[in-house]
Amino acid sequence: MPAQRFQDLVEAATRVFITQGYRRTQMADVAEALGVAKGTLYLCVESKEALFDTALRYADAPRPIAAPPTLPVPTPARGRTLRYVRERLASDPASPTLREALGRGRAHATAVELAKIVRELHQAMARNRTGIKLVDRCAAEYPELAKVWFGQGRGALLAQLTTYLEGGIRLRRFRAVADPAVAARLVMETVVFWSVHRHWDPAPQPVDPRAVEETVVQMLVDALAEGPPPGETRPSARRRRPLT
Repeated sequence: MPAQRFQDLVEAATRVFITQGYRRTQMADVAEALGVAKGTLYLCVESKEALFDTALRYADAPRPIAAPPTLPVPTPARGRTLRYVRERLASDPASPTLREALGRGRAHATAVELAKIVRELHQAMARNRTGIKLVDRCAAEYPELAKVWFGQGRGALLAQLTTYLEGGIRLRRFRAVADPAVAARLVMETVVFWSVHRHWDPAPQPVDPRAVEETVVQMLVDALAEGPPPGETRPSARRRRPLT
């Protein structure tokens, strides 16, 4: 199969899975989106499971995508897709700075550190936005995947971020809030919308990606941090217009 044709297959399958979810998506739907007969699709992938596994692995891969040397792509062995997701989550932490901060005996929890964490989260999610959207859309209909994604993935990250904010509040570096877990969720949802979900917005707002990142970091840090310690300045500070 020509490389471009395989790439077209990956992108068509990804679009259909994101639009319809895992359960409703059928091989015929992807064949129609690709503009080929259903039988032709089976020359490329053996099954819907193989199609989903392929779409997931190549979702954010650099383009162009080279076709595998042997086709059709076989149905993955039981647990292989879930193992891939677990390995990705373990090998590519959303924020190395957050992991390092929690590994210390006493977190520094400064505005500068918080900004770095938010920026890393935004950049990591932006790099992997198609795969995140694909898994997030399909996990609710794929119980084993949901357990990995909402537990080891999103759930673990929320727990880490909550712990970090709680430490910063105890140190009086961050503002006291009624519920740090809600604050962590607010950070996460803000970041994930602007780095991932906005790209599938049916009425997208034209924005500069760099301005998006800077605005997200600035607003979240300003909302949570009491202020930088002596000798430090706010990260990504730009001259602001007067409010009046």
